[in-house]
Amino acid sequence: MPTRFKLLLLTTIVLAGHAVSAIAEELPLIDAHIHYSHDAWEVLSPEAAVELLRRAGIKKALVSSSSDEGTQKLYRSAPDLVVPVLRPYRKRGELSSWIHDDSVKGMLSDRLEAHRYAGIGEFHADGEQIELPVPQHLLALAQQYNLFLHAHVDMDALQRIFRAHPDALVLWAHAGFESPETIAAAMDRYPNLWADLSFREEFAFQGTIEDRWRSLFEAFPARFLLGTDTYTPERWFYVSEYADWVRGWLTQLPPLLAENIAYRNAEALLTRVGN
Repeated sequence: MPTRFKLLLLTTIVLAGHAVSAIAEELPLIDAHIHYSHDAWEVLSPEAAVELLRRAGIKKALVSSSSDEGTQKLYRSAPDLVVPVLRPYRKRGELSSWIHDDSVKGMLSDRLEAHRYAGIGEFHADGEQIELPVPQHLLALAQQYNLFLHAHVDMDALQRIFRAHPDALVLWAHAGFESPETIAAAMDRYPNLWADLSFREEFAFQGTIEDRWRSLFEAFPARFLLGTDTYTPERWFYVSEYADWVRGWLTQLPPLLAENIAYRNAEALLTRVGN
């Protein structure tokens, strides 16, 4: 590559870095869906992971991991940044098996005795699976310790959670992968329901917020949170890109609504659980 092109490329990168830094300082974000699981900490040190979050302008990260030791590693590295959330998985491959694993009960209870958390999850369950003894124990622990539930569940399971625990605080992972109309109906019915927008890029895929989603955000301005969902190690290197994309479409909303989604709604949820 000719020297002049190298200099041009270097200048472009530096200027872009300054621009991203300015945006990050202008609108801080809370990322409500971060994982730092065992395969991530094997390739990305806690210090490096924290640096990625800070460079993206993340003021708080709600972190859960398989196993929980990943969350504790990050928390020890940056207690001002990391908000621990307890996941019922000890390794990959337990997304569907945990609901049948009675040993999860003791693990959750032991971790809750040993450490402080804001929530339990992200956990996966659909429909009547939430009625099984292990998920029911998880729900009871959340009530006992005043923790929110980060629930990757379908509408049937969501309804069962609120039927058994009407006062539960639920953060619905990926907004249930449901339509804006279904999300609106759920939020209208359940005042303690929040939703994270991780993996829901379709509402602003072309850079402009789709009308149905804009109406949804305006109807429920205090109920949506952001999330990168670093479910694989590679997703960690998407944190800054996701933050930039988020700040882009947030500029299309009124300032207060943009701030709500960026960080205020997450702060309000954390306040509800004493964090």
